Amino acid sequence: MRKGGLKGRLLIGVAIAAFFLIKHYMSRETNPYTGKVQAIDMTAEEEIQMGLASINQMAQQHGGLYPNEQYQALVDKVGNKLVNNSIAKDTPYKYDFHLLADPSTINAFALPGGQICITYALFSKLKNEDQLAGVLGHEIGHVLGKHSAERIANSKMWQGLSTAGSVGADMGGVVSQIGNGTLLKNGRGDELESDELGVRFMMRSGYDPEEMIGVMQILKDAAGPNRQPEFSSTHPDPDNRIEKIREAIEKYRRN
Repeated sequence: MRKGGLKGRLLIGVAIAAFFLIKHYMSRETNPYTGKVQAIDMTAEEEIQMGLASINQMAQQHGGLYPNEQYQALVDKVGNKLVNNSIAKDTPYKYDFHLLADPSTINAFALPGGQICITYALFSKLKNEDQLAGVLGHEIGHVLGKHSAERIANSKMWQGLSTAGSVGADMGGVVSQIGNGTLLKNGRGDELESDELGVRFMMRSGYDPEEMIGVMQILKDAAGPNRQPEFSSTHPDPDNRIEKIREAIEKYRRN
């Protein structure tokens, strides 16, 4: 009975795993903006709606909007210039740029579908408009790269495989650890791709891409000497990002 029960569990586990793997594979598509093959299980309209449904809550978590119309106008001007001079203009996404009041969290982020935020803590450390373009261009890159949608799809697959492992052989925890490690690696790849796209957008809009290196230095200084090692972080080490940014600058200058 024990062997029969174990065999039955294994068969169920294999069936569950096969279902999620096939579903994940069938959702793969070529990103029309980057050429990257990704697993995406939502439409652009669904991405837009997800971002719009989340933006108010995310803004409130960072103190709401920063109460300075002149600063917000600058963020809008730079963000819209980057969109209008790049492939972002030809996408279905609806871009809105938000300066958040958070005075201590040095951060910028993009929600699916085009909602892009930068905290005042980061904005206040930027030295010029070009650096602001570097930050916003990077976040536009996340939107075009469909990074949030891809990570959602990947998370669903790993959750399914974890369930299969738990049912089949009490291996759910091991599968979950592997999945978390894979998603971290995917996250670091997303950052590097967005850096390269940001360089491309800056250059096409007339901004100095070298200033993105200055942004990396700001992030490096903010993290301090006790920053997380790269292998345990969703973001690459700033020094590695600087190296890749320099490579991207040379690449697009040649082209």
